[in-house]
Amino acid sequence: MKIKILCAFWGHEHLDQKVFMDQVRDAGYDGFDTWVPEDAGLKKQLFDYLQQHEMHIVTHQHQARGDTFEEFKRSFLRNLAICAEPGPLLINSHTGRDYFSREQNLELLDLAQEFSEKNGIVIAHETHRGRIGYSPQMTADLFAANNAYQLTADLSHWVCVTESFLENFQEILSEAIDRSVHIHARVGYQEGPQVPDPRAPEWKHAVDHFVAWWDRIVALNAERKRDILPVTTEFGPKPYMPAIPFTGEPVADLFEVNCYMKDMLNERYARYR
Repeated sequence: MKIKILCAFWGHEHLDQKVFMDQVRDAGYDGFDTWVPEDAGLKKQLFDYLQQHEMHIVTHQHQARGDTFEEFKRSFLRNLAICAEPGPLLINSHTGRDYFSREQNLELLDLAQEFSEKNGIVIAHETHRGRIGYSPQMTADLFAANNAYQLTADLSHWVCVTESFLENFQEILSEAIDRSVHIHARVGYQEGPQVPDPRAPEWKHAVDHFVAWWDRIVALNAERKRDILPVTTEFGPKPYMPAIPFTGEPVADLFEVNCYMKDMLNERYARYR
C-alpha cells in the first residue's frame, strides 16, 4: 500500500489556481483534495495539470442542494457525476443532512453505492457536522443498516460534537476506523474542530489522540492491501482557524500548518511512501 498525501484547496481560493498548484507541487505533495471548478477554463487547467505532473486528486462533493428531498437526490447524483470526471482516487462526499430521516439518508447511501459500482469509483462519506455522519450515534445506526458505507475519517467533528476524545464511543470508533478509506488529517479538540496550531506543545495531547487513530486506519488499510490510502492535510481558514481579536489576523499561517502536518505524516508513515 502507498499513502498519497494531498493538499486541500480550501482556504486558498483567493489565489490563482495555477500559482497554488505549483506551490503545492513544490512543497512535495502528491496531489489535491478539492471540488471540481464550475468554470470551464479552471476545470481544464486543473485536469491538465494532474496529467502533466502525474498528480493525484480526491474530488469533493459538498454542493448537493434542494428544497425537497427529491431535488437534493438529483443534485447529489449530478454532483457525483461531476466529481467522477478526472478519475479521482475516490470521491469525498458530504452526504445527506442531519435533519433528513433515517430512511432518506439510507436512500442516499444506496444511490452512492450504485453510482460507485457503475463507475468504478469509491465514494467515502465524510464524518462531518450537519451531514449523515455528524455523530457517532447516528453513524452507528447507519452502519447497522448498510454494510457498504465507507468513510472519510474526519474525526475532529466527532470530538467537537461529543465534547470528548471519544472515550465513551470505543465500539463505534473501532467500526469507523475499520470502514475508513481516506483520512482528513485535521486535529480537533472538545470545543472545536481545529486546534489553533498543532505545532504548539499545549495541543500535543490532542495531536496524540488523532495520530493514534490514524495509525489504526493506516494499519488496517495496509493489512487489506489497499493500493492507495489518500491522506489530506485539512487544516482550514478562518473561522476554523482562530483569529486574533480586533485585527482578525489568523493565529497561524494555514499553508505552513498543513505543510507541517505533511512532513509529520511523511516521517511517521515513511514505509508507505
